[in-house]
Amino acid sequence: MVATSQQPQKMTIEEYLAWEPQQDLRYEYVNGEVFAMTGGTIPHNDIALNFYRALYPHLRARDCRVNVSDVKVQVTPQSPYYYPDVIVSCDPQDLNARKFIQNPKIIAEVLSPGTSSKDRGEKFTNYLKMPSLQEYLLIDSETISVERYCRGEGRMWLYYPYTEGDIITLSSIEFEFAIALLYEGVVLGTEAE
Repeated sequence: MVATSQQPQKMTIEEYLAWEPQQDLRYEYVNGEVFAMTGGTIPHNDIALNFYRALYPHLRARDCRVNVSDVKVQVTPQSPYYYPDVIVSCDPQDLNARKFIQNPKIIAEVLSPGTSSKDRGEKFTNYLKMPSLQEYLLIDSETISVERYCRGEGRMWLYYPYTEGDIITLSSIEFEFAIALLYEGVVLGTEAE
């Protein structure tokens, strides 16, 4: 989730990269402005962790890494820098990264009412410009629904919607899993507050 900017003056990318590790909160960086990241809901967190747990054993044997929430991605060296909910990279440069991922293969964002428009709009537009990105997933935190965008030929992106009972295919890493796995143990909608 994104809170209002707590650092109103503009900063260069160098200033941001030096300043942000000293802060108590995580901040995304977009065109000179920083935006504090707030905590998400329990379902949001549970979905991201379920996805991580499904991916980790598969990726470990493939020289790939998977990270959750606290790792930022560099869209371009200038801007923006985001914190995706789940990020997968198989790029050798990223395997030993310490500050951010530069060449993600898969990015997933868990949608909530407060983040959905940014994840579908600004982030979606910026992520799809990354040459290494093969798949972008939008995972709903209130209903069983996943949208997968997969790179096609040229600038084409293919859309695959998934719902209850479906098997999700991640072709870029040759992996399939039941959508139910993402929502295992997750309290959806208004079942509990």
